[in-house]
Order: sequence, then C-alpha cells, then structure tokens
Amino acid sequence: MIGVLIGTALLGLATDSAAASVLGSPDRTQPSPTASRAARLGGYRRPPCREARPGPPPSVKSADRPSDYDVTSFDGTRIRVHWFPNPEATGSTRLPTILKGPGWGQAGDTDTTTRGTGLFGDVNIADLWNAGYNVLTWDPRGFGKSGGAVSIDAPNVEGRDTQVLLDWVAAQPNVQLDAPGDPRVGMVGGSYGGGIQLVLAAIDCRVDAIVPTLAWHALRSSLFKADTVKQGWSDELYGAAKGRQLNQHITSAHDSGDATGTLSTADQAWFASRGPGDLVNKIRAPTLLMQGTVDTLFTLQEAETNYKILKSHGVPTSMLWYCGGHGICLTKGGDPTLPTSSSIAWLDRYVKENSTAQLGPGFTTVDQNGQELASDVYPPRSGRPVTAHGAGTLPSTRTVFAPLHALPGAPSAALGTVAGGFTPTRAENALELDVKFGSNTLVLGPPTLTFTYSGTAPSGVRPTRVFAQLVDTATGIVLGNQVTPIDVKLDRATHRATASLETVVFSGAPGATVSLQLMSSGQGYALPRPGGTVRFTSINLSLPTAVGMRAR
Repeated sequence: MIGVLIGTALLGLATDSAAASVLGSPDRTQPSPTASRAARLGGYRRPPCREARPGPPPSVKSADRPSDYDVTSFDGTRIRVHWFPNPEATGSTRLPTILKGPGWGQAGDTDTTTRGTGLFGDVNIADLWNAGYNVLTWDPRGFGKSGGAVSIDAPNVEGRDTQVLLDWVAAQPNVQLDAPGDPRVGMVGGSYGGGIQLVLAAIDCRVDAIVPTLAWHALRSSLFKADTVKQGWSDELYGAAKGRQLNQHITSAHDSGDATGTLSTADQAWFASRGPGDLVNKIRAPTLLMQGTVDTLFTLQEAETNYKILKSHGVPTSMLWYCGGHGICLTKGGDPTLPTSSSIAWLDRYVKENSTAQLGPGFTTVDQNGQELASDVYPPRSGRPVTAHGAGTLPSTRTVFAPLHALPGAPSAALGTVAGGFTPTRAENALELDVKFGSNTLVLGPPTLTFTYSGTAPSGVRPTRVFAQLVDTATGIVLGNQVTPIDVKLDRATHRATASLETVVFSGAPGATVSLQLMSSGQGYALPRPGGTVRFTSINLSLPTAVGMRAR
C-alpha cells in the first residue's frame, strides 16, 4: 500500500592529497572541515560526524549471482544486498559509493547495462559506474530475498537496516572512507527508495548527499489526504505486496479503507510514525528533491514541505519537478535526461567534492507545454493571484468522468496500465467555476479555495466529502492530474471552509480558461457517503502565480 508499484559524469576523484585516494578523506570526526573542502562544496562545511557503530556485520556470499550477499541486520534479519564495485576501483584506487534503493515491492536493481533515466526518474547503475562510483542495491526487509516483515521505511526498522548496510560497505575493499567505518556515500532511488534516503540521512550522519525521487514527507498527508483513502493506489500497492510478510497495520488499513473509506485511530498513528515527518529537521546532508508534476500518489506538496524544512536549517537543497512520477504525463514532458544529469551533478559536487560540477538552478519545473522554467529558490517571486467567484448547488449523485486521453507529444506512459484506471479526468456533471486569463500568466503553487455552504447527507459510516479539481478547458485535461478531497459537515447548518488544493503548474495564455470543478466523488479516492446535497452560497478561488522565472 505504500510506496511504488513497480517503483555528465566525471571520473576524477576529488581528494585533499594524493594519499587521500588510498587512505580515504580526512577524518570527519574532527570538528572543523578544511577550508579547501568547504571551497569545493561552494562554502558548505560538512558537519562533524561521530557515528559510533559496532563494526562490519556478518555476511555470507550468496550462490544466486556474483554480486549477492546476505548481510545480518541489527535484529538478526537477513538482508540481501547486491554489490557492484566500480570496474575502476582496483589496486590502490578507492572510490565513493552510492546506495540505490528500489521501489515498493521490488528487489534491488541488478541491471548493470541499461543507461538513461530509470522508470521513476532515478539513476541507473551503469550511469553511476560511468560517473565513477561503486553501487550497492538491496532487497528491502520483507521483499525480494530479504527476511523480516515490511514496516514501510520505519526509522527503527528499515532505517536501522540501512545503517547496517553502511557498516558493511565501509568494510569492502576499494571503498573511499572519511573515517574508519564511515564510507564516503550518497544515495539515489525512487518512491520507497526515496523515502528511505530521508530516513537514513536523518538518523545517520555518515550519509554525505541524497537525491530522493518521488518521496514523501508524511504518509498521513500523502496517502490519506483530508483523512480520505487513496483507494486506487491502496488496492494496487497492497496487491503488489501480496504474499509478503506485512505489518498488521498495513492489512488493517487497506481493509478498512476499502470498507469505509477511513482508517482507525490506531492505524492512523502507526502510519504517522513511519516518517520521515519531523525527522527531516535532523537532515544535514545536501539534498536534491525530485518530484513529479503529475504524481497522484506522492504529490508536489510532499517535496515542498521537505524543501522548506531543509532550507530553514541552511542545508544545501535544490528541487526539480518533472512531468512523471506515480502517474501519467498527458502533456509534453520536457527534457527526459534532466533527472539523471541533475542527479549525477549533485552527487559529483557533494559526494566527490568536485567544484566544477554544474548543479543548475535551485528550482526547476516544467509546464504543460514542455517548457522548463527555473528560479534560484522556491517559491519564486509571487505575482498577482488570478481569482474567480461564484455559487451553486451540488447534488451528491454518481460523478460521471470523461475518458482519459493524452495530447500529441506526451511521453510514453510507463504506468499507463496501472495509474490510468484512477487518473483524474474531466467530470461531466460537476459544479463549475471558470477562471479566465487576460495575459500570459504562470500558475505555480497550491490554489486556495474558500466557500460558504450548507447541506444534508443520510447517515452512514463513510465520511462526507466534496472533491475539487482544475481543468484546462482547451484540452479537457485536469491540471497535474490532481484532485483534492475536502471535508464538509452536512448537518443543515451553514459552515465556512478554506482548503489548500494540490499544487499545480500551468502557463495560461491570453484568452485561456481554467475551470474549477466541485464534485461529489474524486477519481482515485474512496467514495464518500452517497446521497444528499451541498449548497454553496459563495465560492472564492485564488490561483497563485509566479513572476521572474526564466527558461532553463
């Protein structure tokens, strides 16, 4: 239920001296990094790391393939790892290492020949080799050939597993070290493999840089927006873990979500404890966040939250949004090589300490025309919001949705057979409010919807909700494939509510129209309580805009 279903390079090694290439970099247990190192990192000084570890864990060579080992984790659980030392790491040459985590339900990557961006924007082993890194992949606890019960990247379970993997890497030959037991290491990986990066970097200072792709901030906000179950993803992802040993809360939440559209208090608390959440406040490793503009599982909001926390602590942080993720890009997608090249540059700068690595802008996004836009920070400078006002009545009847379609030039849909069944499309019987553009305007951020309403609903266990989405009337495509559930009290009394809709990116031209649709159900979400009517005496929509962004 949680994570993902299936889900340029410089070989030079920057060191402080010739001896460092053999012995590893200077000991980071010393409180003050060298000035030359800080200069190579653009003024950033690595914080001191005094991670006390018990030494390398026991491991056994597996007969399955030459790269495979079974490493004994902190509680005796067997974790299957796949070790791919760089072909250049021979003799006295020591190279840094990248940990690459897989998506939900997957075993660790073992493909050493495929080049280019992976299924979810992550970097392939061959590209990491070409960039001069050793690579370690692994089967997360409960998946592949690893033992134990799946606990969804919990800090005290899967987090501790990956700490043990760092211990193991530090004991391998030809691995660059910062200190005994402290390998020079970065991390990549998408979705489930993105979430574990945020967890490990928060609990272990030995991680030097991370590139979490399609990760989340909190499972409560990502999987259960407004306490409403994303039933489409829930069913698909639960099915992907069928037959594995799962924590009982995973099964309980899935069954309850299907039956009532809600979770028990105990299940809510369990998912909230999975992290990373507040743990992001502890991350000091330079972080490149990559998120999909059409991701319906882990939306842009999750990356925005992590970004703002990291920046508030002065952590070197950049963010890249691309048309992809847990979803289908129905419009033009931009440069498909950008996620890989950006990831390699980030690792080169902060793991290799290569001062010539070109990091690119602090924030990059792509609009529906495939135009990549950039600014130094997020959010960029705000423009005047685009607003609209209205009123109307929405009967709680079955919502009828138009067929899904992609525009010419849209990239191939890797998840088309999965996400297509619950990708939002235009509703044919919604309450609508049109927003007209009088000039070229970039909509960027979470729209704000405020409304006054009253309504009725029959009794039942399912919650009362309305759903909001924005549609480009010229194409009929829902902006970013995003729909937002909104909690409403249908007790005949008059109420006022304000909701922050999911973040969208849209370039509006003069004469363009975007339609707000309010609906009685939303594609991908559990059905709310049927029956009744909602009367909106006022509806106020405000679309945030950005100015000053430049073409990338």
